[in-house]
Amino acid sequence: MSLVRLNIKGISYSQTQNGAYALILNEVDGDRKLPIVIGAFEAQSIAIALEKEIRPPRPLTHDLFKNFADRFDIVVKQVIIHKLVDGVFYSSLICERDKIEEIIDARTSDAIALALRFDAPIFTYKNILDKAGIYLKVDSKKEDKDKPSEDSILVDDILSGELEPAVSSEDFSSKSLEELHKLLEEAVANEDYEKAAHIRDEISKR
Repeated sequence: MSLVRLNIKGISYSQTQNGAYALILNEVDGDRKLPIVIGAFEAQSIAIALEKEIRPPRPLTHDLFKNFADRFDIVVKQVIIHKLVDGVFYSSLICERDKIEEIIDARTSDAIALALRFDAPIFTYKNILDKAGIYLKVDSKKEDKDKPSEDSILVDDILSGELEPAVSSEDFSSKSLEELHKLLEEAVANEDYEKAAHIRDEISKR
């Protein structure tokens, strides 16, 4: 079976399903998306790895795993999403130590959180993408001036087959750069990484 490489397109939350997050993987050489519903902790860990400017004051579980692996010269070479059963994705970590390769079973959310920290590529098999891959389209009529232009994929959008921009819970446009940097430091110190991500986006726009 042929492998298909995937990139992370986005991660966001459900406005109707409390605690549900969606991770969207994008086919590198195609338009299909692979949606995976994940937990809040794993979503936070992946989001932190994606936001390079956000540094947690203490290492999270996946950071600890990375530090442990580095200390003992273990490298995660790649992640393969190899099975889909009853809507549950199964993944493997392809690891290497002393030129010996090992395959370790892992939850897909954990595997991707680690792949980001090791800069390891993510793959799935073509038959899984054929079975679970979807196409998401942007409905420009639903966009308005109060919504950010960047696409953000929600769990609700997956269920409805649509893609809408997400609405930030707080408006930072009136803040100065100095105020934004201070708010960013406070958000990270309080481990409010979702707020920190919104602030970082506003800083990037400036």
